Amino acid sequence: MALNPFFLNGTQTEQGLVQSLINEQIKMYGIECYYLPRKYMTSKTVIKEVIESKFDSAYPLEAYLDSYEGFGGQGTILSKFGIEDKDDCTLVISRERFENYIAPLTEGLPNIELSTRPKEGDLIYFPLGDRIFEIKFVEHEQPFYQLKKNYTYTLTCELFRYEDEIVDTGIGEIDDNLQDIGYIQTLNMIGAAQTASGSVGICTLGAVNKVTITNMGKKYSYRPEVGFSSSPGTTTVGIVSITDRFIMGYGMFGGMAEAVDLINAGCAYTVAPMVKITASGNDIGNGAEATSGISTNGSIQFVTITDGGSGYTTNPSFTFVGIDTTLPVGVVTGYGYGVINNAGVVTAGYIRYGGENYNLTGLSTITNINIDTPVGLGSTVGVGTYIFNEEVIGATSKTSARVNSWNHETLELTIKVVDGTFANSELVIGQTSGACYSMRSQIVDDLVTPFADNDNIETEADKILDFSQSNPFGDP
Repeated sequence: MALNPFFLNGTQTEQGLVQSLINEQIKMYGIECYYLPRKYMTSKTVIKEVIESKFDSAYPLEAYLDSYEGFGGQGTILSKFGIEDKDDCTLVISRERFENYIAPLTEGLPNIELSTRPKEGDLIYFPLGDRIFEIKFVEHEQPFYQLKKNYTYTLTCELFRYEDEIVDTGIGEIDDNLQDIGYIQTLNMIGAAQTASGSVGICTLGAVNKVTITNMGKKYSYRPEVGFSSSPGTTTVGIVSITDRFIMGYGMFGGMAEAVDLINAGCAYTVAPMVKITASGNDIGNGAEATSGISTNGSIQFVTITDGGSGYTTNPSFTFVGIDTTLPVGVVTGYGYGVINNAGVVTAGYIRYGGENYNLTGLSTITNINIDTPVGLGSTVGVGTYIFNEEVIGATSKTSARVNSWNHETLELTIKVVDGTFANSELVIGQTSGACYSMRSQIVDDLVTPFADNDNIETEADKILDFSQSNPFGDP
């Protein structure tokens, strides 16, 4: 017996009318979001725990925001784990639109375990607020079989908590949401080998040519300050190098003054200036002493790096030679070293010994620096630009990772989703860009998250107990 003799309940025509009206309302009052299906790359076979996921597809799909009064959930809360954002939302999508548009595009993709309906674990990009939500529950029976059919999916979503999933949809506003979140490693790369160059200044009378440490002192955590007696011409300026070797009784990592390097050797001294070494700031280091010597017949006064070169893995040494690379008999050659940055570029030069008799007759007043040449890495190394989210692979270790950011000036590469450990000095090759650089050093396991403040917490904690420079409980 029919429920209504004037209306045929559950006909395909009536069901299609209701579905069309719902589609129209969602398109009128809804928001265009993006649907990101989860690919299960690795999972455990016993309890189906997902080990590795990937999101590399995004499909525009209109959705009605059912929680129209604002985000639900607990909001932003302060917990013992830091600040956490607990926002959630409820979205309604058309069943027909998903089955006719999303499902056909995903059913042939590998590692998609369920393509016929939205599933828990998939992501929704919500453009209002530029946020990514994770689907936690899919309700598929509300309204409950009107005209003997269901027409919508109701998605209960929570703010996505990133756990090193690969998100590479190719849509910038989606992918960049996760650029500064997760376990990010920093690789300091070096470019192609290119020798640095520089120039020097010579003081013809009364320059400090060498400083000799007479007492190394102890327990210096930082470079101590060094001062020289003033000169009627130019007063000497230098820095102190300290040891980092373990020496019993002198701090956990040595902390003794081992050399004074000259930034400017000064000029016009008539007697050797006094040298005073004092601990900087609140450092407890003490006891270091030194004496200086001066050259009465010309010495190197300062070094200027005119071209920092590239491709250096260690601080290069240099000597001071004549304009034609020769020196007259009687000249004692000076020497020093350059300091490189994380990119393997020489940024400054220091004098260890300024030499003597540089104003002898026949010696040009312009003296060159003979700087060590970096180890050549070939013309195909130190070139290219890494692309955000591309895969990079270590040529030796075969470790793979995803590019997070690349600074071409500092040659600093940040990566995440790292599978393995990169080896020092190995080539790191971009699989899309073809960029190829050698790794000089790395910082691993630096957790970056908007829900915590780890770096600042560690900095403040180190002020209470800091084992990085010395034993806070005293040395044996």
